[in-house]
Amino acid sequence: QVQLVESGGGLVQPGGSLRLSCAASGSIFGINAMGWYRQAPGKQRELVATITRGGSTNYADSVKGRFTISRDNAKNTVHLQMNALKPEDTAVYYCNADIRRRLGGPFSPYWGQGTQVTVSS
Repeated sequence: QVQLVESGGGLVQPGGSLRLSCAASGSIFGINAMGWYRQAPGKQRELVATITRGGSTNYADSVKGRFTISRDNAKNTVHLQMNALKPEDTAVYYCNADIRRRLGGPFSPYWGQGTQVTVSS
């Protein structure tokens, strides 16, 4: 079994900050890319940011300069520092990781349950 558990969501005023964290646990041999996605009501899930095992990052244009993704390979965790939050950032944020469960096995995508982020005054 593999679990991804997110934390750190909540209600914040426009211009505020939040830090999301995600921890992967269970039967894990290795983790490749990790990332954050979000889904607002009535919209499709979209990429927010991804990070490779080596630390290369990719961001959606809408969050560049405001959000920072980071990871700790030793702890199997990924974080998303969100600054200068806007009402349009309101969504459920999901953690994603490409995980290999055994030596020589394939990498498969796993998802967390999601954490709500609400930006409102």
